[in-house]
This record gives sequence, structure tokens and C-alpha cells, in this order.
Amino acid sequence: MSIVTPEFRVSYPNVFKAQVNKLSGREEFSIVALFPKGADLSKLKAAAQEAMVKKWGSDKAKWPKNIRSPFRDQGERAKEVDGKMVMPAGHEEGAIFLNLKSANRPGVVDQNVQDIIDESQFYAGCFARASLNAYAYDQAGNRGVSFGLGNIQKTKDGDPLGNRARPEHEFAPIKTEGGSAASDDLFG
Repeated sequence: MSIVTPEFRVSYPNVFKAQVNKLSGREEFSIVALFPKGADLSKLKAAAQEAMVKKWGSDKAKWPKNIRSPFRDQGERAKEVDGKMVMPAGHEEGAIFLNLKSANRPGVVDQNVQDIIDESQFYAGCFARASLNAYAYDQAGNRGVSFGLGNIQKTKDGDPLGNRARPEHEFAPIKTEGGSAASDDLFG
């Protein structure tokens, strides 16, 4: 069953070109969903619970120990810099993040459900929501629940995460001697 997430901030988007997963060696598409504190994740949690019941039965006493949760605290991504713990840009301690992955390329659309062709329009820092499905796994001693990535809808722009500013914030159109912007004069 496919469910749609609440709005989240996009981090580490690999949704146009597959990347090799270092653990599995397989190519996959992925995105990290950064939810704000207080986001209503009840539908996602119910789907995760349903996946566990489907995999291991309704008797929780018979479930494996140490099941990995897909709901992780953004604070665990903090790194020590000069003796202080520093959160990555866009992260907030106590807020939840999810790693979403798929072997198949997700559809990526804008607010009007039009395909995003220009990859620069979908970036770390914009906001989106995604369709996904919960599944439980038991592989090589690792047991848990994860979410498979279906499709993504960009909901709005946001400040880019990382050190790069958006070009439109750094530059203004250049006027030519004739008074029009250079990009308007195709043949000089």
C-alpha cells in the first residue's frame, strides 16, 4: 500500500541518477527526508507497524530483538568539529529523518504535477513530499523496517543546504548597451 508523507526538507537527493550503495554494491535512487519537529508521522508509523506484523506476526513477543527503526533522530547526524557537536545544515535535534530508497528511478514532479526536467530545480534544501511503501526485512542478521521510495512531488523552494548559494541570489541580469537583457537578444 502506497502512502504519501507530510512535507519534508530534501537532503542528499539522488533521484535523477542512481548511486552505488556501498553496503549492497547495487545501484539505487535515494533521498533523505528531514521532517520538522512535531510533524504528524502517524500514518508512516502505522504503515511500519503493519509491515512488522505482516513479516513477524501479531505476537510482539515472537518478534526478533533489536529491530531497526526507520525513524531516526536528526541529532544523530551531528559531527564533532573543534570539540563541539555541529549539526549539518537543515537538521534539527529531536526531529525525525527517513532514508528513502528505490532500485527504480522515482518520478519527480513540481507543484503542478509536471515532470521536473531541469535537475537543478530539485536540490538539497527544497521541500517535497513522497509516496512510499513500508516493508520489513531480515537479511544477514539485520532486521528492521524501511521505506521504499515511489514518487516525489516538490512542494516549494527553500534555502539550499550546503555551502552553495543559488545563482539568482548572487547575480542580477546584465543589461546591454541597447537597454535589454543580454539573454533577450538571440542574434546580436
